[in-house]
Amino acid sequence: MDALHGLKILDFSTLLPGPFASLTLADLGAEVLTVTAPGKPDIVTLWGPTLPGTKTSAAAAWIDRNKKSIILNLKKPEAAEAVKKLITEEGYNIILEQFRPGVMKKFGLDYESLKEICPELIYCSLTGYGQTGPRASRAGHDVNYLALSGNMASAGRKSTGPTLSNMQISDVGGGSLYAVIGILAAVHYRDVTGEGQHVDVSMYDGVIPFNGMDGAVYLAGGRLPERDAERLNGGGMYDFYETADGRYLSVASLEPKFFRALCETLGFDEYADQKILATPEGEAKFKALLTEKLKEKSLAEWVAIFDRTDACVEPVLTFAETAADPHAAARGAVVDVPVPGTDYSVKQMGTAVKLSKCPPDYRHAGYPKGSQTVEVLEKLGYTEEEIRELSR
Repeated sequence: MDALHGLKILDFSTLLPGPFASLTLADLGAEVLTVTAPGKPDIVTLWGPTLPGTKTSAAAAWIDRNKKSIILNLKKPEAAEAVKKLITEEGYNIILEQFRPGVMKKFGLDYESLKEICPELIYCSLTGYGQTGPRASRAGHDVNYLALSGNMASAGRKSTGPTLSNMQISDVGGGSLYAVIGILAAVHYRDVTGEGQHVDVSMYDGVIPFNGMDGAVYLAGGRLPERDAERLNGGGMYDFYETADGRYLSVASLEPKFFRALCETLGFDEYADQKILATPEGEAKFKALLTEKLKEKSLAEWVAIFDRTDACVEPVLTFAETAADPHAAARGAVVDVPVPGTDYSVKQMGTAVKLSKCPPDYRHAGYPKGSQTVEVLEKLGYTEEEIRELSR
């Protein structure tokens, strides 16, 4: 049996944060039904290319994996009634929504309204700034939450300022994963008490703790961290280093045994006792030596050398190299998933949760939006004409 067998979720979210949360839950066995507005553009569904023989983008085929999908025009009162039927008649008693505060209330689908018909309802609202506070109604994206959280003030280089990452840290780390945690915590509470509740997840809230040790130190009366000046943000030898062929190595030899292994591998035996790191001047000298040394060989040459030791030195890989990495294969990081309506499978990123009794089940890639509209609404008793009207 799947780990989350029996959980039925209505997902009203778009883009990445909510859909990634419901993807994680679906991979672990929850039954997820996405509800999409007709004609609403979604960057993910438009993120080409399209899979051969389908109308589904590769990105949507991944993020909508293991889910079903219907189209409803929630601006119509009849659509809200259909949602209520899904809750009361079909048992979808977990909701995930990603609208700004107040939008679902306009549709008559807010938590206060729906808990009247389903007291055990778990209702997760995933937003940029949360349901309360001065910014609650403001629009935002990943980089905005990172900027306001304090993280970017000490990220990047002094010469260039804050640096963008290729992944949406706030969306996934501060939003999706906290939504999963919040929903499952509420499920446990419901299992114990029989009561549902509203789960308020803010991506802004989620990345404030990402300030980590520096944030804890400041709140306890310490100083603010400075860009490119701290142990873990480029001020020390913990950093990325260019190789002879323009590639990069990550060096994280912090602990004495790893630093010793680094020095012995590079022929810096005289520095293996770490005394050179005792002063800022000494650390800067060692970092300069390390920078020049690592430019002497190509990335492949350094990988072969450091593969023979344990110094916390690893290559900066392209995603193509990561996808082909034997360790990624051993961990199930890349999986083959059947594509609905075709006779082939597509490679996708797997889920990170590994359960020994009930591993993830990759049943099918994402369907085109609205593929199950007729099937789902007919089961609720709607006629063909009524279904066309609800999804128009």
